[in-house]
Order: sequence, then structure tokens, then C-alpha cells
Amino acid sequence: MHGTGVRQKRFDATFDLVARSLRGHLPDADLVPCYWGGDFGVTVAGGLRSVPAEQVTRGVLDDVPAAGPLEQEVALWSLLLADPLCELRVLATASGSEDYGMPGVRSPGEAVARRLTDLAAHRPTAGELPVLLDSLGIAGHYGPVLHHVASATEFADACVHARDAVDAREVAAAAARAVTAGLLAAAEDEAMCTGAERDRLADLFGGLLGGTVRAPGGRATALLGTLALRVLTQPALNHWRAPLTGGSAPALGDILRYQARGGPLRDHLEDVIRSGTGPAVLIGHSLGGIALVDLLAMAAIRQAPLSDVRLLVTVGSQAPFLHECGALTGLPPGAGLPPGFPRWLNIYDRQDLLAFRAAPVFPDDARVSDHEVTSRQPFPLSHGAYWKIEALYERIAEALPASGTPEPGAAE
Repeated sequence: MHGTGVRQKRFDATFDLVARSLRGHLPDADLVPCYWGGDFGVTVAGGLRSVPAEQVTRGVLDDVPAAGPLEQEVALWSLLLADPLCELRVLATASGSEDYGMPGVRSPGEAVARRLTDLAAHRPTAGELPVLLDSLGIAGHYGPVLHHVASATEFADACVHARDAVDAREVAAAAARAVTAGLLAAAEDEAMCTGAERDRLADLFGGLLGGTVRAPGGRATALLGTLALRVLTQPALNHWRAPLTGGSAPALGDILRYQARGGPLRDHLEDVIRSGTGPAVLIGHSLGGIALVDLLAMAAIRQAPLSDVRLLVTVGSQAPFLHECGALTGLPPGAGLPPGFPRWLNIYDRQDLLAFRAAPVFPDDARVSDHEVTSRQPFPLSHGAYWKIEALYERIAEALPASGTPEPGAAE
């Protein structure tokens, strides 16, 4: 039984591959295909009218659309959230001056460093800043983040290279953005922050450090803004959202449709299984494995288990994860496998982000076992590469004696 997004041509090719490989280990097995993508897979109605229309200026540079101010802002802050010190790192290496100043005279950059050190040691208790920190849910990260930025080599070097008031204001602005991004990154999903609130927070820090955060034309901002548009996914995703959604609709839509209306597919699967004439081994990939677990569990709970199912094999399956989330249709949240559920061999590749282990989810059930294989491929290629791994077929064959050698009627 195939997984999500598979349609007839791909299924036929995969089934031929699986059948040839299985016959090398089980020459007498009757291999029964269970294709469901045509009748039960999703077809998007309406031509993806739900996808927001693109609003950026058309034009392509290295396959990335020309971006407007909003896209540039989002890209730059995405980069800062991933690496809050990146702007300071650029300023630390972008000095155009070899003037190291007069001995005993504090440079403008050193004054910025002193202000941030004082701000890290003495958090303001009055005014707008503490109120805003509390409202955004990030106040608890204030000390660690400010100390981290203040003690960073990148910040110290950027301050050393700031030899006039203009350079110092740029360093102060970059440090304010670094602190703001660091606070939001540390809080992760605990932070509740709009772009306007983020900008106000950066403005407040910038004022305390002696800079103007929104001053245009900064060297690091210009460089990193261009870099962010090239290397980050959001600008490209905005441009390619419609074709990407259309291309992924069969895979994503199959999952959503099954979760909402999976009964007809399970009925079809049960008909295929009952049409066999002997002991059956059921093999399901991805969503196919979820449907098999659901069907077998629901039948066992009804005390009407499918007869002569000797072994369930799931490959690259999300069923264990769904059960941990309480979202597996066939089992109540937290429940174990019911009596009458067959032996379950779960095969996974740790590089496959859609594959999960089953044995730890059912730790006291001897019927459940995991087996790890590897295609040596990154995701998503790893999710479809199982059928080329000889160890998969060897493990299935090894599992059969303990469950009874199958006669004709094995379903795939």
C-alpha cells in the first residue's frame, strides 16, 4: 500500500521494483497491489484560488524575485534572528581607516561599548523599555542576551573600528538590532511580537546606545540585506508559493483528506485484504502505513480482527508520531495496541524526517519492533528510497518465520 502523493504511473513503477525484490526472498508469495491514489487521493478544486496573490515586483535575479521594501525587511530580520551578531561581524571587518586614535582618548566606538556594558549590568526599571519587554514576553532573557552581545568579540572589534561619530552611530544601531534579535531568538515561540513592536524595541536600545536604528545607508545593512534575499527561503517562497503549493497539493492534500475522511480508503483496503486466500503480510509506506495501523487497530477494538494477517510492515511511517500526539484515528490517545493486532515491523531511516520509531511508543508490547536502514540520502530523497535498500527486504524475510511463513495472499 503506497503513501501520500503517489499516482498510477509512479505506483506501477514502484510496485514492479518491490515485487522483483521481494520475489528474491519470497518466491512463492502472491503479491497484491493496493493502489488508492486515483479514487481516494486529492484533486485540488478551484485552481488554487486560496493562495495569496504575489505582491512583489516581477523580475528575477538568480531565480529570486525582485523584492520590495517589505521583503527586504523580512529577509534581513530573518538573518538576524538566525545569527544576531552577523551585522556586527560585518562592521568588525569593514574598517576603512588605519587611524587608531590618540593615546588616552576614548574613541566614539569605545563609548558605545561602555554604554552597552552598563545597560547589561543595570537593567532599566522605569520608562517604556521594561514595559515593552514584559509585554513581549522576553524580559526573562534580558541579562543573558545583553551580556552575550556586550562580551562578543564581534561587538568589541566593531567598536574599535568606529573612529568617528558616524561609524559609532552605525555600530550602536547594529548592536541594538543584535540585542533585539537575540532577545526574540532566545524567547522563540514564547515571544508575541509584531514588526512595529520589534522596531520600537530596537529604537529604544539604539537611543540608549547613542545610535539611530532606522538611519538608512548602513554598510552592513545593505550588504546583509542583499545576502538575505539570496540565501533565505522566504522571498523565494513568496514568489513561488502558487507553483510550490500546486506541486505539493497531492502529497499534502492526501494526508489532510485521509485525516478528515479516511473511512472510504480503509473500507477499500479491507476489501483488498479480505480478497486474499491465505496468510497475509501487509506492507504500507508513509500514509499507507498509517491507514493500515488504523484499520487493524479499529478492527481489533471491534473484536473483529482481519483474519490471517500475520505481519504488518510499515516503512517510513508517521503512525507512531501521530499516536504520541493523540491524532491517530485507530487508537484512543495513550492507548496500547489492542488484542488481535498483528506483529508489527516498523522500518525507518533516521535521515527521513517523515519516519518515526514505533517500539518506544509501545514499550511493553513484544509485537512491535523497529529496524533501521539507510539510503545515505538526505530528506526528502530518503523518504522514497527505501525500495532500493536490500536490507529492507532481508529484514521482512527474517521476520516471517516468527509470524508464520506466508502463503499466497501477501498484500503490498
